[in-house]
This record gives sequence, C-alpha cells and structure tokens, in this order.
Amino acid sequence: MFAGVVGGIAARFGWNSTLVRVVYVVVSIASAAFPGILVYLILWLLMPEEGA
Repeated sequence: MFAGVVGGIAARFGWNSTLVRVVYVVVSIASAAFPGILVYLILWLLMPEEGA
C-alpha cells in the first residue's frame, strides 16, 4: 500500500485489490525465486502516476 503498485494492477484488471495484495505477499514470502520487494520497487519506478 506504499506506492499503490499492486492496487493499481488490481484496478487495471478489475480485481479485488485486497486479494491481489495478499496473494502478492504470500508468493513473495513463499518463493525464493520471486523477489517481491525488488519487483515492487521496479514497478514503482516504471508505472505512470494515476491520472497522468
């Protein structure tokens, strides 16, 4: 919920943002091959601001 990355992805596809956030956190913690924090930071830099 820091930069709205996962919430923005959920909104774009019409998904429940809370569910998508929970799934993202669970996958990030459960999988060593999915560096969740790194992916989040990269998406934060690449995604456009809302309304921009």
